Amino acid sequence: MANSNPKISIITVVYNGADLLEGTIQSVVNQTYTNIEYLIVDGASKDGTLDIIQKYESKITKWISEPDKGLYDAMNKAIDLATGDFLWFMNTGDQILKEHTLEKMMGSIEQDTDVLFGEVMLVDEQRKHIGTRSELSTQKLPEQLDWKSLKTGMVVCHQGFLPRRSLVKKYMDNNLSADIDWVISILKKSRKNTNTKMIVAEYLMGGVSKQRHQQSLKDRYSILQKHYGTIPNFLNHIYIFGRAVLNKLQKGNKAY
Repeated sequence: MANSNPKISIITVVYNGADLLEGTIQSVVNQTYTNIEYLIVDGASKDGTLDIIQKYESKITKWISEPDKGLYDAMNKAIDLATGDFLWFMNTGDQILKEHTLEKMMGSIEQDTDVLFGEVMLVDEQRKHIGTRSELSTQKLPEQLDWKSLKTGMVVCHQGFLPRRSLVKKYMDNNLSADIDWVISILKKSRKNTNTKMIVAEYLMGGVSKQRHQQSLKDRYSILQKHYGTIPNFLNHIYIFGRAVLNKLQKGNKAY
């Protein structure tokens, strides 16, 4: 086991999220693990978001509020601000599962661990647990995670993915699937990816417009082609399509 007590930069990106932000903040500031840097990047919200941030200002390491170009631009600003050994994005509406979650996660870290990962629980607007992402979607979190694990899609959520900051690059601009490129790029460089074997966070389910969903699929295709090659990616997408059709038939169009 590692003898160090690594600093974790927990990051919350928010824009007009006054109705969801406080729960996210509380799940971070109530953690029993103490070596935490908490950063909030707000996109110049026009609701009561700033009031909530200021309410918890004494427990927030640093926060900024300024216009941005969207989610990934805000996340890139947070990467610039971070000084921790590991990063953990816990954006508005997401919550760390329990107060002892991070402390228990750090108990599984080893000297050469470059990525910690775990499962996420999907919740509805009432915070009711619906099931894990692996249970409800076609994307199953593997026992052992590496960069090839993502050849058929995003098998790990950012809420369950803690990379070493030294391996992190900026998110791509103008790409709705920049997250999968970010994760693959990190996993290509990581020495050891440690499975915490825990449900580590709650992920608030939400809809994506059909137009943006179609664009995200196109963006994902180009990213996976870049990492895995033209022909393998084409064959992998035949599998992805077949899997989606089968899942839709099995679940009566209720799949996540």
